[in-house]
Amino acid sequence: MVGGLEVGNVPFNPDGWGPPDATTATASTTTLPLNVPFAPFSRSEKIGRIADWTRNVNNPNASRPNANKTASDSVFDFTADDSFPAATAAGDDSTFRLVDGKPPPRPKFGPKWRFNQHRPQLPQRRDEEVEARKREAEKERARRDRLYNLNRSNQNQPRREAAAFKSSVDIQPEWNMLDQIPFSTFSKLSFTVPEPEDLLLCGGLEFYDRSYDRITPKNERRLERFKNRNFFKVTTTDDPVIRRLANEDKATVFATDTILATLMCAPRSVYSWDIVIQRVGNKLFFDKRDGSQLDLLSVHETSHEPLPEAKDDMNSAYSLSVEAAYINQNFSQQVLIRDGDKVAFDEPNPFANEGEEVASVAYRYRRWKLDDDMHLVARCEVQSVVEVNRQRSFLTLNALNEFDPKYSGVDWRQKLETQRGAVLATELKNNANKLAKWTAQALLASADLMKLGYVSRVHPRDHYNHVILAVVGYKPRDFAAQINLNTSNMWGIVKSIVDLCMKLKEGKYVLVKDPSKPQVRIYEVPADAFENDYVEEPLPEEEQVQPPGEDTENVEANGAVNDVEDKQIDAQA
Repeated sequence: MVGGLEVGNVPFNPDGWGPPDATTATASTTTLPLNVPFAPFSRSEKIGRIADWTRNVNNPNASRPNANKTASDSVFDFTADDSFPAATAAGDDSTFRLVDGKPPPRPKFGPKWRFNQHRPQLPQRRDEEVEARKREAEKERARRDRLYNLNRSNQNQPRREAAAFKSSVDIQPEWNMLDQIPFSTFSKLSFTVPEPEDLLLCGGLEFYDRSYDRITPKNERRLERFKNRNFFKVTTTDDPVIRRLANEDKATVFATDTILATLMCAPRSVYSWDIVIQRVGNKLFFDKRDGSQLDLLSVHETSHEPLPEAKDDMNSAYSLSVEAAYINQNFSQQVLIRDGDKVAFDEPNPFANEGEEVASVAYRYRRWKLDDDMHLVARCEVQSVVEVNRQRSFLTLNALNEFDPKYSGVDWRQKLETQRGAVLATELKNNANKLAKWTAQALLASADLMKLGYVSRVHPRDHYNHVILAVVGYKPRDFAAQINLNTSNMWGIVKSIVDLCMKLKEGKYVLVKDPSKPQVRIYEVPADAFENDYVEEPLPEEEQVQPPGEDTENVEANGAVNDVEDKQIDAQA
């Protein structure tokens, strides 16, 4: 049987209601807990309970976690009494201080929250760069979808270059095709030449202004115009120095650095180009026509994005080529120290008249040994000079131009400072042939440094005003290795074409890059072709001589070669 409830010694108050006033005398004899508060109630208050049997002495709010401590609950709080069993626990809790009083996070709905309740939630990063990268990725994805749908709808149409580009020269009916060479054979060629020797240096050079190396898109400089300075694009046989060297029998093959670079980088070309070849006696001359495409600079030649086909459009291939040539000339003169201090060489500029203001350029006439009985002389150009550690170094100056960021997908003003490598990689993809030709020209001239300028339009719809955003320097050999330009393969291409042309009879020929296929063709042309008295009437495409099928790639001439009168080279300058 359960024992009875011990009430304890209850003091008696004979004077009235409630405990007696003098409780000190009976405090020692009572068995009740000390410091138990007395809860006075008024008649107007509603008494909800007289005892809280659900209260936990160790955690008073455990049974009701959401309940707040009110005045009515303090009646049942006995933790202040030392004789109460929970006094020791209350002493330990007094040293505890709650730091975070915020309520716990509300649970998220979903199956993942059930298993990740105790895993800390990292705050979501909202950085401007992350958001910008997402937007760029979204634009790139939309562009790829657009191109994918466009390619699917144009699957049966011919290639881009075949549809957009025509031959650089009209093929006349009387021309006789002798051979056609696919570019696939060029990749297997290799030839090593010894170091060249300088026969003559002409012209004068101004010093490079190093302050342009510190240009950034934030402190861009306006591109100036140099209308008073003359630039010369003289072909091989019109060069008086090459005429003199040919009469002195200094070499067998003669060319310029522009023509040699075009041959060396032919496998990378997409646009059509042509080179005139003249076989005179035992000598071979590589020429370009007046107003040839070689005088201009291609833009977006190797890009997958097609340019507008209308010639009048400012972003057409022809308009951009003229604009790029104009930019390149002005850039090569603006980055110089124009204080009259020039480095003069053996002879003055061979193409300038007396008192004429000419651009800063030096011509190096160099000779390479191709065989025991065959030497090649080429006129190479350098645009500036810089003095480092009391040693003079030659520089080539070229400019890449941005016309509309929508075509390239990279905005130079935003990417040049932080992602210059990405900008260069995009240019290598869109202008692989142009950059390879510049590198080849720098290697032919043995330039110590090649400077590349990044020039952009002030506004995408304004093709007259430009600004310089940056200038970067590269060593030609290091840059050639970076763009996978093999020097031995370059000379192998030149050597194979020279050997092929030396087997031809004396006369005039033209080497034409096919506009739609990766191959070149050799045509025999009349002796007066491309001269002033030879008038070419442009023929409609359906009336032009069509090349044979691909199954006859290595076709030899069927008809007999017409006799051509010997052309003697005038020795006068």
